[in-house]
Amino acid sequence: MKKALIGIGLVFVAVAALAFTTATKDKAPEAVKDAFAKKFPTAKKVDWEKENDKEWEAEFKMNKIEYSANFLEDGTWQETEHELEISEVPQNVLNALKSNFPNYEIEEAEMAETPAGILYEFEIEKGKEELEIAIDANGKVVKKQSSKEDGDDDEDEGDD
Repeated sequence: MKKALIGIGLVFVAVAALAFTTATKDKAPEAVKDAFAKKFPTAKKVDWEKENDKEWEAEFKMNKIEYSANFLEDGTWQETEHELEISEVPQNVLNALKSNFPNYEIEEAEMAETPAGILYEFEIEKGKEELEIAIDANGKVVKKQSSKEDGDDDEDEGDD
């Protein structure tokens, strides 16, 4: 009997958690949805998720490309990101990556557009070392962070 009650309790908790997630998932504030619609009028299949206390993230498709865009609760746009093929990365940015991180293999490349400008973000690795790198459109490395799974060895560099 105890096992049955525990099982029923676990099912109830799982259903409640799923209901809460589903209920909050599409509940982006109207200001956020309006700002999104103005910035991305051709976006398809938009999924909203609360990124943190003050920010919402939309995942969507536009021109057959998957994007994510972040907005503050008041509708202020923060960032838009999408993956890139290496061939789409400007040559000066690739040159900066290769000269600063020789012998690293590019695992993933993204372009991030923010109010401050465009950044190219890379996940690179050499052996067991994995790094997350951000390079601005001028070829300057603006972020270098270890991407170890335990998160204890993170380092952030800016203004090198």
